[in-house]
Amino acid sequence: MADLQGLADRVVASGEVPGAVVGLTDGRSQWVVAAGTDGPGGAELASDAVFRISSMTKPLAAVLTLQLVETGVLGLQDPIERWLPELAGQRVVRRLDGPRDDTVPAEQSPTVEDLLTMRLGFGFAFEVESCPVLEAAGELGFGPPKPSSVTLDPDRWIARFGELPLMEQPGRHWRYELAYGVLGVLLWRASGVALPELFRRRLFEPLGMHDSGFVVPSHARNRLVRAFAGSELFDEAATSDWLTPPVFPDAAGGLVSTAGDYLRFVAALLNGELLRPDLAAAMVSDQLTAEQRAGASAQIFLDGGGWGYGVQVVGRRYGWGGGLGTLWYSYPAAGIGAVLMTQVLPPSPATVATFVDTVGAWASR
Repeated sequence: MADLQGLADRVVASGEVPGAVVGLTDGRSQWVVAAGTDGPGGAELASDAVFRISSMTKPLAAVLTLQLVETGVLGLQDPIERWLPELAGQRVVRRLDGPRDDTVPAEQSPTVEDLLTMRLGFGFAFEVESCPVLEAAGELGFGPPKPSSVTLDPDRWIARFGELPLMEQPGRHWRYELAYGVLGVLLWRASGVALPELFRRRLFEPLGMHDSGFVVPSHARNRLVRAFAGSELFDEAATSDWLTPPVFPDAAGGLVSTAGDYLRFVAALLNGELLRPDLAAAMVSDQLTAEQRAGASAQIFLDGGGWGYGVQVVGRRYGWGGGLGTLWYSYPAAGIGAVLMTQVLPPSPATVATFVDTVGAWASR
């Protein structure tokens, strides 16, 4: 077995995170180790600790979407207004930094695939100092994920989004990340099943992911770790936002999970158990054009990589990370996948590099 404990120890020894859980799967078995604590003066970190996985929610939401495509409930090229009529006729602001009432017609309706590939035309705007339409969307949830930051239920949330113009023409660029909030509402309506229940029925129960959900399961509450923003406490375990069901279950970043649970999902992807072969291959293949990768959002988040359906695609690997310090990559040619669980915002570049370089070396053996 790879030296997982050595990797976990090196991550913690850097001093940038108080503790870490590292896991590896070969599609048949999994190995999970822990190092450090859950914060200053905290308890020793356990390998079954529960973490807020933030944007590592997106790959699971993408699989749910593709499963509905497989069963004919959804089509990748279906316009999203079929299920979200509140978004019909949305216009587009003329300039990112311009007034939100200075708009032009949308050239096309966003599709289900546009949501999966984050080509909706709405998200973070790093190109400008001020973006009035983005500022008007504050109540929809931007920034560090906390369930309590969104007080709108899914119907009110999508209605509020429908009142806003898009930031750019649909399909033009990859722009992080509101598309997956929209996708969660679409999944709810298209399936007729509330999003937490849809995750439970189609992924958590079949895969044995019993410690995962939009709220920490009651049996796992004593295993939730503290979360930090730098050295400051971001979310206390005993009073966590994730202990009560959210008003808006967010497919962009609302889940908690453990290394072991997430590795079950990773193994199922490696083994081709979740999707038919063509959809599984499309999910982990770059779906973006050079122009779609040219925007500031892609340059910052993808860092030269591509994007499939819910996952980054870089060379021999695919996967994605979460803003509260979690990370997953799989190397299909080597038949392995690995996860790193920490709970410090923002993720440390040095910690990420240590994990990626080490796992990449294992995959090359």
